[in-house]
Amino acid sequence: MSLPPEFSLIGRHFRPLAGEGALDLADDAALLTPPAGQELVLAADAMVAGVHFLPDDPAQTIGRKLLRVNLSDLAAMGADPLGYLMTVALPRGTPDEWVAGFAAGLLEDQREFGLSVLGGDTVSTPGPLTLSLTILGTVPRGQALRREGARAGDDIWVSGRIGDGWLGLRAARGERPDPDGALARRYRLPEPRLALGRALRGLAHAAMDVSDGLLQDLSHLCRAGGVAAEVEAARVPVSDTTAPIAALVTGGDDYELLFAAAAQDRARIEAAAAAARTPVMRLGRFTQGEPHVTLRDAAGQDITPATLGWSHL
Repeated sequence: MSLPPEFSLIGRHFRPLAGEGALDLADDAALLTPPAGQELVLAADAMVAGVHFLPDDPAQTIGRKLLRVNLSDLAAMGADPLGYLMTVALPRGTPDEWVAGFAAGLLEDQREFGLSVLGGDTVSTPGPLTLSLTILGTVPRGQALRREGARAGDDIWVSGRIGDGWLGLRAARGERPDPDGALARRYRLPEPRLALGRALRGLAHAAMDVSDGLLQDLSHLCRAGGVAAEVEAARVPVSDTTAPIAALVTGGDDYELLFAAAAQDRARIEAAAAAARTPVMRLGRFTQGEPHVTLRDAAGQDITPATLGWSHL
């Protein structure tokens, strides 16, 4: 008896991604036993063609980006990857070669980051390609990093470089030079800072990843902690110092870790980052006051943009 086309597609492309607990993608659900002494960490992100990636982006990099933006959420919690569930809504007529490339990208990053698919759903849609992934991770009980916890006097830190997502999108569109393709790669393939997240357990007071813009995401830490924040524009690590700082700190899609730590722990933070082989930069400090974010130039003038970041609604 032949399989319906949907299940034949799953068998060809997604069953090879399945790991322990997925039951060969043959049952209605997966079975999973969390490791002893660990808490489960769950997060979900969706990606829509034309919103989160360019419609003509390579299928392989779309698969990898889908997995990486979710891994970034685990990094922000100080968690280790365990597995994921995925829903794929394919426009009718999507070539089998596209699905093969998408699955190959997932497999490449599964091997790099140590996880596998546990299940999901595959449907067709009259609209644009739409992808959703729910990731599962683990963290030692009581050691998860949280958004709440920043205190007045804490340092503000960020990993990597800010604004590369904004620059990379423009490079991918051919709107700015990118001779070696590094910026477009940063947009298409963000780097989840898993090692740094683990290193910050018990050290960072609060943390999250930068997906909607540095200033907007910093405002979330302020609201969660009941504090204000002052950022020195000159300390923001950027790839292009000639680009408008307002665009770099609000553009989003950077997927770096933003976190708070005590001022007396600066040496420990730098040591933890070095051990994780991840560059970090101290941007400013949290202060007492109503939750808000201020960006200051070298003269101390307030240059905070009117819009702090990206919003879907």
